[in-house]
Formats: sequence, structure tokens, C-alpha cells
Amino acid sequence: MFEIKIKDFLGRIGVLDTPHGKIETPALLPVINPNRLLLPVSRMKEIGAEALITNAYIIYRTPHLRERAVDVGIHRLLGFDAPVMTDSGSYQLSVYGDIEVENEDIVQFQIEVGSDIIVPKDIPTPPFSPRDRAEKELMTTVRNVSEAWEMLAGLSNRPLLASPIQGSTYPDLREKCARMLRGMGDIFPIGAVVPLLENYRFKQIAEIILHSKMGTSTCTPIHLFGAGHPMILSFAVAFGCDLFDSAAYALFAKENRYLSPHGTYDLSSMEYLPCACPICSTHTAKELRESDERERLLAEHNLHTAFSEIRLIKESIREGTLIELVQQRCRAHPRLLDALKIALSHTDIIDELSPQRRSSPFYSGPESALMPEVRRHQKRLERLEVGKNCIIFTTHPASTHPELSLKDFDSVFILRAPFGPFPPELAETLPVNTVHVSGDLEAKHKALEGVVYLVKNNPDTLFTLVLDREWLDIAKQRLNGLDNVEVWGEENG
Repeated sequence: MFEIKIKDFLGRIGVLDTPHGKIETPALLPVINPNRLLLPVSRMKEIGAEALITNAYIIYRTPHLRERAVDVGIHRLLGFDAPVMTDSGSYQLSVYGDIEVENEDIVQFQIEVGSDIIVPKDIPTPPFSPRDRAEKELMTTVRNVSEAWEMLAGLSNRPLLASPIQGSTYPDLREKCARMLRGMGDIFPIGAVVPLLENYRFKQIAEIILHSKMGTSTCTPIHLFGAGHPMILSFAVAFGCDLFDSAAYALFAKENRYLSPHGTYDLSSMEYLPCACPICSTHTAKELRESDERERLLAEHNLHTAFSEIRLIKESIREGTLIELVQQRCRAHPRLLDALKIALSHTDIIDELSPQRRSSPFYSGPESALMPEVRRHQKRLERLEVGKNCIIFTTHPASTHPELSLKDFDSVFILRAPFGPFPPELAETLPVNTVHVSGDLEAKHKALEGVVYLVKNNPDTLFTLVLDREWLDIAKQRLNGLDNVEVWGEENG
């Protein structure tokens, strides 16, 4: 049902089978309001939509839409012959506190209208709610998922079930919910994150994604509900999300906001359009502002931007450079960069799920020192035989200390940030052949962690370190108290 084709970091390109065809992930599903179609569905498909999502509750509560949906099906109602996902009304529940439909009824309605991906009635507990409320509503969601799963059992060519992971901003509750839902669903959406996205609470989003991933099977697709801004997409994909839905393309257009992978612009103050989509390449900022079709045109640009970012993410996964794209995107907002550092600190899940790199890592900033390739390299140091005396250098000692001959040492290592020490024979191999920044303090500290690790694992070995001046002060701090280390700088000592 879900086949993973290519993996990079925690991101993957996959294929999801549905009754109305395949969806290649990562995928963005534009939200369709059948009462107000800002863009023709046919145009959305041309721009890149492989699937759509619409609100089953709105259709259910609107008599003429409900009658037609039951009569001709959801696909003919929308004029879309590819996969359609239907939501049960959780957005209305989050806004109004209640919806006038039972779980069994809304699930049965979604089955009747031929939805490809069904969502049961879940309870979107707001961020930072009391823990007891989050636990209680989580259990309600799990019961509703279980009921929906039983309703789908035995159906021929059955729709997929999207089983929402709830738990507010409590990471352990998200993980608990995900574990309880195992075996009851085909897709696992992470719900109730839109308020966090709107308030740039990216650190909380990172924690929620990773703890939800910890509770799910590694081969199941993860959907991040309500995330459609191109700025967040690469980050979410890199940490394990496969599907996205959003009405942002339309909502932002209504508010005169212009989406880009680097953030959001106010069209009213723009002089130039920094995009080459069909809208931006045929309009100036002034023409777009003054157009009678401004909202539709801006919505189309916003959708182009989101799908362009999805395609770039896929190509980055294929090339093995997804995390470098994430590092670029995270520099668009300081809170997003902080979230990246928080996410990278979850070494347990990252080391377990991320594959070996297929390309040379590119050192893009201090957070690159936190990458799994660095930890894996330093872990290998425990298997190295170093003998009775070992030399580690940043610059070959022949140029600064001719009295030191490499032949006098049992083992020789090069020191390179952020990886640490490695034998010269590996200098042109992955991952140590990275492009690195010599002056980055975080990278040097990480490299010296590897030295400390090697020294402590070999207490009977005498280590001689020959270091450039820029390494000396840091090295003396990190190696202080280690009696079997002698540090040489530009002058002995």
C-alpha cells in the first residue's frame, strides 16, 4: 500500500496506492472548499496536484452538496479523477468546540461518497492544554479510529484510513497515541499543529513530529495536517513527514500575502516578484496588485510555489542532499533554525532511521556538526588500533615540526572538523571528504570530542597532537586533564 523508493536522512520518496490511483510522496494536497472554488480543480491538477482534500463535514451539512455527493460521488462532485481525501470536520471542531455529527455517521458518509482516504472524527486538542484534557481527548480519538477501522474491515477495494495522532504539546502523549494506533490505519496524520505553525512554534512542532515517528511503524506514511507553507516543507520531510495539506495558498491570497520558500511577503509593499511561475513572469507586482483577479492569481502563484518546493525536495532526496536544503531553508527564520538544532539532538531516532549518505556532506553551518555521519564516524574510532604512540595533526608536521617524523609513530591520524581523527587513507572517502569551514568553533569542538573519545579508549597510548594556531586554545580546554596527550602548536608546547 505504501512503497518507499528512495531514502535520505528521515525523508523518503514513496508511492501510496489508493482506490483512485497512486500518490507519489512527498505530496501536498490542496484543500478544496466546494462552496468556494478559488481555482478550478483542473488548473490545480495542471500545477501539480496529484490528490486533493476536502471537508466531508461541510458537504454533509450542506443539503445540495450532500445529495449530489451521495448521488454521483465525491470525485464527480469536485471534477477530479484522482485520489481525494476527506476530513471529518476537526477544523470546525477546533474553532467552534463541537460539530453536529457522530463519528460513525461521518465515517459512513465518507464511505458512501467514495472517498479514497477517510479521516474519523478526531479531537484536535489545542497546544498547551492541560495534560488531563489532552489525555482524555486522545483516548476519544483512539476510540473513534478503532470504530472506523472496524467499519472498513471487509470492504472490497476499501478506502485508506487516516488515523490522527493527537496529544497536544506533550511529546510523550503523541508517542503514546501513535503506539495505540499501530495496526489501526494506513496513514497517520499529526493533528492540531496549525496554531503552532501560525505562531512560529517550530521547536514544539519538531518534538511532536519526532515523538509521533517514534510511536509509528517506520514503513507507514506520516501526514502533517495543515502544513502547506513552503518554508516548513523541507524541514518536515527531512524528519519523516510524507503528506501535507493546506488551504494556505487561498487563505494567504485572500489576505494579500505572497508565499515564498523563504517566508511571506505583503503584496501591497512589493516592488518585484522574485518568482518565475506563469503568474509572476507575466505580471509586475503593481499589475498583480491592481488586477481584478488578484486573489485568484495570487492563489495560483502560492500553489505554484508550494509544488515547486515539493519537486525540489524530491530532487534533493534523490541526490542525497535533503539536509543541506533544510539548512538553507531554516536560515529563513531564527526559530526554524533553533528547531533544526533541537530536532538533530534526537540522536536515537535519527541514527536508527537515517540511511548512510550517498553523497559527500556539505558543511553548511554549526548544526552540521550534529549530523549522524559525525556520530557514526566517531563511533568507529573505538575499533581502531593505535599502538603505543599516535600522532594526530591538522597540518602535516613536516612543514612546522621537521623533528617529528611520522615513521616514529605506530599510528597516524588527520584531524578534520567536525569529524575528528581519521587515518590518511580515508581522506578522500565518505564522509570525511566534506567541504568544511575551518574557522567554525562548533565544528572544532565536535572534532575534539572524537579526539577525547580516542584518547580515553586508549589510556596506555601516548598521543601527540600537532595543531594549527586556531585549534590550540580550544584543544587545551577540551584535553585538559588527559595525561597521555602532548599538544604541539607552531612552537613546541
